[in-house]
Formats: sequence, structure tokens, C-alpha cells
Amino acid sequence: MSEENRQRQQIGRYYDEMNVGDIYEHRPGRTITETDNIHFSLLTLNNHPMHCDASYGRASEFGNNLVNSGLTLAMVLGMTVGDVSGKAIANLGWNEIKLTAPVFPGDTIYAETKVLSKRESKSRPTQGIVVTQTTGIKEDGTVFLTFERSSLIPKKGHAVDD
Repeated sequence: MSEENRQRQQIGRYYDEMNVGDIYEHRPGRTITETDNIHFSLLTLNNHPMHCDASYGRASEFGNNLVNSGLTLAMVLGMTVGDVSGKAIANLGWNEIKLTAPVFPGDTIYAETKVLSKRESKSRPTQGIVVTQTTGIKEDGTVFLTFERSSLIPKKGHAVDD
């Protein structure tokens, strides 16, 4: 293979490539296992029995353990990196995190992100601020999570890996 055919896989997008109204469908999805849920809950010192006690979960109104919402947020956020924040200099904040439906071990989740707004940085001429809304969706179409995020994104030619 000649050097002319060499291509480097890209992660994330430049500020210039993001447009208000764009929607990115993040793939692949992820099936959350009971082990994922228990490990995350114990790692984060969340010992609520809804996450790790099957008998307690069966007796609850849900009839099953719930996946720790911190885990679902982390997984959905992670799904967005390849499209939204892979080139980001910084995440500037999250707003309006809403948990709208339960997630159970065995559920497969997906995510999509819509670009809500963007503006050039006033103090950093080679960067811009992009506001996105991400939605977590279960395989049956149920929306279980939404959040907005502001990210500082470099313009083309100004990323670390350029």
C-alpha cells in the first residue's frame, strides 16, 4: 500500500463540521448485564438494594432490579464520544439530566444526539462552543434518559491530533 492511500481513523468532529439541527445516531448499542450493574454500583459505593439484591428487586413495583442510573448516564455519554466530543478540549457542563423510564439488566440501549446551538468562542478564536441534547433510547423505542451538554470543540486544523 502506498503512503498516498494511508488514512487515519477519526474520532469526534470539528466545530466546523457540526451544524444546528444535525442528529447523530450513535452505534453500536450496548446490552447492559447484571454484572455491569453490580460492578458499577459497588465500584461507586452505591449499595442500594434495587441495584444488587434480586429478592428486593422482585418485591419492588418494578419486579426486577433497576440498572444504576449513574451507569446508564455514563454509558450513554460514552456512546456520544465518537461523534460529539472525541475532539473536544473540554466538557463545559451538563444540564437538564432527566431519567424518564427504568432500565433493567438485559435491556439494550442506544443513543442519539442533536446539535442545539453553536457559537465561536469569544476568548479562543480557534475553538467554538457546541450545545447538544442527547437521548438514551431502549431497543423498544422507550426514551429513558435525556441531557444537554456544552462542549468546547476545536476548529479544523486546531485539534491535538491535526
